Order: sequence, then C-alpha cells, then structure tokens
Amino acid sequence: MTKIISWNVNGIRAIEKKGFFEWLHKESPDVLCIQETKADKSQLSETILNQQGYESHWSSCRIKKGYSGVAVYTKIKPNKIEYGIGIEEFDQEGRFIILHFDAYILFNIYFPNGSSGNKRVPYKMSFYDAFYKHCQTLLNEGKKIIVTGDVNTAHTEIDLSRPKNNEKNTGFLPEEREWVSKFIELGFIDTFRMFNEKGENYTWWDYKTRARERNVGWRIDYFFVSNNMKEQINSSIILNQIMGSDHCPIKLELK
Repeated sequence: MTKIISWNVNGIRAIEKKGFFEWLHKESPDVLCIQETKADKSQLSETILNQQGYESHWSSCRIKKGYSGVAVYTKIKPNKIEYGIGIEEFDQEGRFIILHFDAYILFNIYFPNGSSGNKRVPYKMSFYDAFYKHCQTLLNEGKKIIVTGDVNTAHTEIDLSRPKNNEKNTGFLPEEREWVSKFIELGFIDTFRMFNEKGENYTWWDYKTRARERNVGWRIDYFFVSNNMKEQINSSIILNQIMGSDHCPIKLELK
C-alpha cells in the first residue's frame, strides 16, 4: 500500500510551530505534497529541509518572496523531478513539483486563486488550460498520472456550503467549474467522489469568519487519478480533524 497525503499548509514556517513534523512522522505517508509554503528555500531551517526518513524538494516563487510555493517530502526516490511544465508565465510562481516514479507521474500543484474581485481569473483559466494540454499529451503517451493539490475551485454544488451565494465569486464561477468537468472527462477520476457522494465534506474554511467551527467550507483540494490507474485506488479521504491551516489534509491510498 502506498500512502500519499496533500495539504495546503498556508505557510511552512507558521505550521512548523503547530506540531507539523510530529504529525508527519505519526501519519508517516510515503509521499507528502504541500502547497502554499510561502517561503524561499534559503529562508528555511535545517529542521524543515531535513526530516529523518524523507528527502525534500522545493519550488519557490521566483518573482515574489513569501508567495505561493510547493514542496514534497518523499520516502520513495523519484527517477526525475521537474519544477514546471515549460511555460515561464506559470512556472515562475513556484506552483509545480512533478515527480516521476516507476509506476506513475505525481503532480503536486498549487493552482492560482482568482483573487478578490476576480482580477486573476484570466490568469487562472490560462493556467488551467495549459495544464490540461500538458496532461492530454501525457495521457496520449499512455502515462499513469496522479494530480494533487489546491485546485482553488469547488466543482459542484455539494462541494461548498453556500453555492447560490458564490456563483459570481472565483472558486465557483461557471467557467472554473466547467474546467474541472472537462479535466475529468479528459480521463481522470475525482477519487474522493469514488467513495463519498455526500455534501458537507470540505477542505478549506475561511479563517476570518471562523467558518470551520460551523463547517461553512469548500472542497477545493483534490486527488485526481488517471483512469488507467482506477484499479489501484484503495481509498481517498479528507482528514478534517487535522488542524494547523485554513485547509486540512487529504489522503490517497494505492494498492
């Protein structure tokens, strides 16, 4: 069994002080993908960079310090690591780590947020479309693919508490939701929905309104697995009891 966990930590240096590494070793995933590290590797302590039993890999935003960023802790040594999809406009924000393993390619991605006033929605949609084409090429080559991270879009009405109130807000715009549908139709499975078709299962809650206490949330973090790996999926769950960020972790187990 292979266990992969994904978590938007909302700042690696902040969550380090909240028992993050104790949790990591207790949970002991084979691979941990984290998003929104909000740090350049040069700003990080030896403790953060070197955890016993894991090798770590980091991708930071090259145009703004303390913004975006993704990282991976892995027990399984990858054959190859990439830090983008070859498009500088998207790669420069430190949103990708791509691990090539024997059995599959694992994408850890922090997808863009549309920002307040929806001002970054055009950038977000361009990012989505470029990534779609990248995956389309890999699928055509017969690759097995896992995509995880903060996608920053709730797919259907049961994926957020207040769908009617958010129809004109980024994260639930028709074009964003349509892209998720299109991505699934390309040849991917939303693994959580294989096992759970109920509402009120969320991965992000607004800090400012203390929404987590009332479970007024959004499911915007995903594990997508290519259809050619369907038989390998054992479970996919949301770890909504784990605190420390405005997101909670999600976990995928493979046979």
